[in-house]
Amino acid sequence: MAKVIMVQGTMSNAGKSLLVAGLCRIFKQDGYRVAPFKSQNMALNSYITKEGLEMGRAQVMQAEAAGVEPVVAMNPILLKPTTHVGSQVIVNGEVLGNMSAREYFAYKKQLVPKIQKAFRELEKQADIIVIEGAGSPAEINLRENDIVNMGLAELVDAPVLLVGDIDRGGVFAQLLGTLMLLEESEKERVKGLVINKFRGDKTILDPGVVMLEERGHVPVVGVVPYMELSIDDEDSLSSRFEKKQTGLIDIAVIRYPRISNFTDLSVFEQMEEVSVRYVEHPKDLHHPDMIVLPGSKNTMADLKWMRENGLEALIKKKASDTVVFGICGGYQMLGKKISDPHAVEAGGSMTGMELLPLMTELQEEKTRTQVTGSFGTLTGPLSGLSGQKISGYEIHMGSTECVDAEPDTAYNRLCSIRDERTKLEKTDGAICGNVYGSYVHGIFDEGEIAKTVVGILAEKKGVLLDTSTMMDYSQFKEQQYDKLAEGLRKSMDMEAVYAMLREAAF
Repeated sequence: MAKVIMVQGTMSNAGKSLLVAGLCRIFKQDGYRVAPFKSQNMALNSYITKEGLEMGRAQVMQAEAAGVEPVVAMNPILLKPTTHVGSQVIVNGEVLGNMSAREYFAYKKQLVPKIQKAFRELEKQADIIVIEGAGSPAEINLRENDIVNMGLAELVDAPVLLVGDIDRGGVFAQLLGTLMLLEESEKERVKGLVINKFRGDKTILDPGVVMLEERGHVPVVGVVPYMELSIDDEDSLSSRFEKKQTGLIDIAVIRYPRISNFTDLSVFEQMEEVSVRYVEHPKDLHHPDMIVLPGSKNTMADLKWMRENGLEALIKKKASDTVVFGICGGYQMLGKKISDPHAVEAGGSMTGMELLPLMTELQEEKTRTQVTGSFGTLTGPLSGLSGQKISGYEIHMGSTECVDAEPDTAYNRLCSIRDERTKLEKTDGAICGNVYGSYVHGIFDEGEIAKTVVGILAEKKGVLLDTSTMMDYSQFKEQQYDKLAEGLRKSMDMEAVYAMLREAAF
């Protein structure tokens, strides 16, 4: 039977995901088999497992930190917001359907057996399970039939670390207020407090730590410093969206309202000479070296949003001399037409950006698969990618077909890929001039691809850039997880954490 510990926060973006990842890394380094677990995740960043099942990216990141293969049992329920009051509900990696917030609130109790089963599966393969809560356990309106915070802690008998974010201020009120709003039995589960994202001299904070312990009657087991890390985080309040500085090579990512899987660009974010900016308004686009249209949970609505705010017209103008790359929903937008006969989104049809000779029909069945393959013989500025190996995953509700290109327009398929489950091979993507598109998430992650892209963009710009010194992405991520673990070891009482683990006689 696995030992368990749970990390809950005083609010969203308190740093739960990274704290769980760091603990997973520490336990792995100490020789234990570790698995992350989050019963319910709400995110538009998702991942496809080897079995073709969908789960949240945060648990994939945590699995990487733990050194284990991501499995859907780590995140049995995934909510992908489709509107402000509704989400697509995914259970054990498969779409259950769309529900309003009210419908899901009434339904979620039925999911408890699914959660229990997933947790038991992890117990068979792990010595320690590190659980992540969601939001805050003190949200009075959500406490009934809770399945992700204290309700889950009780279900699996987990001790709780409560984390507050000092960087946004009010951390003492956050922690004490949360403790005050908990039921006595819930408060008893909180075995330690963590002050996260601290900047400055810790000794100045010591009187506050004493006050917290005296008033909250719970020990403070860590004051974790603000760490500069490049690790995939949750999508709701991601700080990466606020970066505006332009680097030597500038990549502009269109941040539509329902942007999804922006982690496709993470490989570029770790490169010192490269800026990855998320753009919402035409005035902020400037003159990037590459424009990326990322995934979208509502492709047609997000295209309409770009059309209405002027970004579409500006991108089409820049496509004459700037590399434009669309991924998944962004790829669909680049075509001539998108139709939705089954009302997967809002129904109807609309004209696309007409930069690629494609027609897309949204479908009820979701494509979910890992793929491997290689780029074909490419034309245009990214021709240097020709023949390079790719890997990633498809996750989309639509089928895209080529229509006859104009006689004077050069057109090619981007790559050949193989479904890793069925072993079926097919072509994917499209090229027309400076415009490229593909359904493959993670298309830039493999091997030298990102370096090659940056080198091409630099050469096109007339800039000398030595890409040979750029670190392999997988190596870089391992380095970041080790850096996170080192920071937690220095700032947290790990002896106290080990003591909190259920049946902690190691």
